Amino acid sequence: MISLTINGKAHNVDVEPDTPLLWAIRENVGLTGTKYGCGVAQCGSCTVHVDGVAMRSCVTPVSSVAGKKITTIEGLAENGVLTKVQQAWIANEVPQCGYCQSGMIMAVAALLKDKPKPTDADINDAITNICRCGTFQQVRAAIHAAANA
Repeated sequence: MISLTINGKAHNVDVEPDTPLLWAIRENVGLTGTKYGCGVAQCGSCTVHVDGVAMRSCVTPVSSVAGKKITTIEGLAENGVLTKVQQAWIANEVPQCGYCQSGMIMAVAALLKDKPKPTDADINDAITNICRCGTFQQVRAAIHAAANA
């Protein structure tokens, strides 16, 4: 058993230590907002926060995050109040298919925590998530809107 703290709640998961965090979150804990995209940490669909840092959960072994604070898209809003990033996503109509959006939002939330007023260069460096629908212009607009909110 490995003890994980996800969205403020303790979960004991019966998995091998090298099991990717993504699968523990989805299959053992039942939180399906974090998506599987590529399995090699390239697309970012699986992005979660571990102690406030954006991480690709598809390549993060559960043993490396035991005892750390894990936040998924389900835990980003507090008391039902959307974050400024989530609000900007809606206002700027970012999602098309929506599959990559939970990971994208998690990456952007981490960026804005570290750099509240990111430049386009900051965004280019930090947001490496892939959107197959090509909503990158809306993503950038939403990031700037959230930064200015």
